[in-house]
Amino acid sequence: MSKQEEFEARLLELPIVEFGYLKADAVEFVDRVRKVCQEYCPQYGKSWACPPAVGTVDECRKRCQQFSDFFVFTTVAEVADISDMEETLATREGHEEVTRQVRDIFREIYGDCIVLSTESCAICSRCTYPNQPCRHPERMLPCVESYGIVVTDLAEKAGITFFADYNTVVWFSAVFFNGQ
Repeated sequence: MSKQEEFEARLLELPIVEFGYLKADAVEFVDRVRKVCQEYCPQYGKSWACPPAVGTVDECRKRCQQFSDFFVFTTVAEVADISDMEETLATREGHEEVTRQVRDIFREIYGDCIVLSTESCAICSRCTYPNQPCRHPERMLPCVESYGIVVTDLAEKAGITFFADYNTVVWFSAVFFNGQ
């Protein structure tokens, strides 16, 4: 059994809805995403999972370019109304747990990898950034967008559904890895 076959067999145990592979160099890193973080996200400058703590977009790109392959996947959650941010965000922890399980499988099969997930980290009620180290570096996952990656672009390139309906939250995570 190849590494990919072993990996995908293990994925069947998880509530992953869609997934796709790309070559890592197909992933674009754009500074405009960071501008959106800085101007609109209340977590900017307040979390180890977000800018500026994750480094510049160029630094993030260089870290990711050490890997040849890219994997993106989704989970979904049902809500009464997707525009209710409190209800929507309450479904995120389930996705984060699946992402940590995917990370562990990647590490077992492929070794080192970079795992990116949704939104800002919400493990602690108040992040230690910037005064102290992260309390949970083994659980914290940086945000895909914090690296300057446009999720809608990834979905399109990987053939993954970005929007389902007004009662379904589609959560995305991504992994840079060396597949050989």
